[in-house]
Amino acid sequence: MTDFSSHRPDWWRQAVVYQVYPRSFADADGDGLGDLRGVTDRLSHLAGLGVDALWLSPFYPSELADGGYDVADHRDVDPRLGSLADFDALAAEAHRLGLKVIVDLVPNHTSHQHLWFREALAGGPGSPARERYVFRDGRGPSGELPPTDWQSVFGGSAWQRVPDGQWYLHLFAREQPDLNWDHEEVREDFRTTLRFWSDRGVDGFRVDVAHALAKDLAEPLRDLGTPELAGEDALDRLPPGTHPFYDRDEVHEIYRDWRRVLDSYTPPRTAVAEAWVPGARRALYARPEELNQAFNFEYLQASWDAEEIRTVVTDSLATARAVGASATWVLSNHDVLRHGSRLMLPPGTDDNAWLLSGGHAPPVDEAAGLRRARAATLLMLALPGSSYVYQGEELGLPEVADLPVEVLQDPLWEQTGRVRKGRDGCRVPLPWTTTGASYGFGVSGAWLPQPPYFARYSVEAQEGVQGSTLELYRTALRLRRKLLDGEELGWLRDGTPPGVLAFARHDGWRCVTNLSDAPVPLPPGEVLLSSVSLDGDGLLGPDTTVWLA
Repeated sequence: MTDFSSHRPDWWRQAVVYQVYPRSFADADGDGLGDLRGVTDRLSHLAGLGVDALWLSPFYPSELADGGYDVADHRDVDPRLGSLADFDALAAEAHRLGLKVIVDLVPNHTSHQHLWFREALAGGPGSPARERYVFRDGRGPSGELPPTDWQSVFGGSAWQRVPDGQWYLHLFAREQPDLNWDHEEVREDFRTTLRFWSDRGVDGFRVDVAHALAKDLAEPLRDLGTPELAGEDALDRLPPGTHPFYDRDEVHEIYRDWRRVLDSYTPPRTAVAEAWVPGARRALYARPEELNQAFNFEYLQASWDAEEIRTVVTDSLATARAVGASATWVLSNHDVLRHGSRLMLPPGTDDNAWLLSGGHAPPVDEAAGLRRARAATLLMLALPGSSYVYQGEELGLPEVADLPVEVLQDPLWEQTGRVRKGRDGCRVPLPWTTTGASYGFGVSGAWLPQPPYFARYSVEAQEGVQGSTLELYRTALRLRRKLLDGEELGWLRDGTPPGVLAFARHDGWRCVTNLSDAPVPLPPGEVLLSSVSLDGDGLLGPDTTVWLA
């Protein structure tokens, strides 16, 4: 049996990584905002769940213009969330419990409160401080027009004018000025950041917007020409590597440089790229000489359809194998609808329109959504590669779609002119107990309101309860660790009904998922685990996954 334990240098190849969104995980100081001490206090939950590592979303100083991804200092802790001493205590306790620690790294941009950007504003046009960012003169008789037609991910121009008349680039919020990665001082600063956290015991990094660092800044800057080419989906319509700011070939030089830093540690530090690019291009970020892994968003975006998922899995395994990487699988994270709700929406549903309707158009059956989410999870955990689990999915939490607009915290709501409701519905603080001001999240209320039904999803309500979602995750992760061996998968097509996915792993154990709307015959074999209790009638019901010996 292949040893994929956490003691191996390549422990990440088959790991289960739990994403912690610190502001919503646990509040130790009672201010309504989750913090690092809260995470430390609850690490036993992660160890008991059976995950291999935790990934901490940003905890750096930030004014929260984008949920912490507007970083004012990449080598410090937001005082509202704790201190460096609190981080050290968290890392030490995680390692004592056998958990690896991955931290978010945000290299594309800084906060506009970052010392460098404040120096850039004070320095004026042509100053060395401005060279760390992307400042340009505007177009038009008085420079009153943006330098290009590039669009921000959050809507509107990607350029913001400053009082002296120049414009700076921000592919995201205007509070997130883009760094100039052609500048050696920027590159050296992030080498320092990699060493800073690695020296504190961090085992790896999740690289935010990994595909956007390298930009074609040669004068004159290129217009994209049409709105359709302004976003990440333009990558499917342009020759590979030619977009002016997404997925340029030069970005890989940056990550090869990082790999030299990461490999200077024993064991080498790992990294995973968030790169919203087509599969074959995404795999380049996961090469051994670069970041090791890249998030597989095709799987997250797939409909609840057997053939679509089969195609995504087959292609994902092939592209990862081609570069010597392992595949990654994810169903939920801090930026998307929780999969218990998302998988119940008809294909083609506009997620934002659904959120604006308060989750009523179309209505989602909460119980049916949970059943489908459990089946999807067992399918994911049976696949070769790494699985990334988002906090709260082990409780079966649905998307909180009916948050009143007056309580929304995601800046996306205001930045889009109150058109996009944002991501708060998947960031509502976790329920730990069945009672209390914030269901055990803290001693007072939470920064986002929790619905009353969170009580029945709480850890306390599910702990030790046979058949609960929490116990399903615990059992699945414990069993996965025993079954895990190798990275091969063989599809079982003979005798498999339409709408059913069946594959075999090493030693012949099998995973079978019924994605159809009718029961199908249960294949022969010992049932090791099922996503719901089986009736004993020899049938596998709809939206059900089984692992068979």
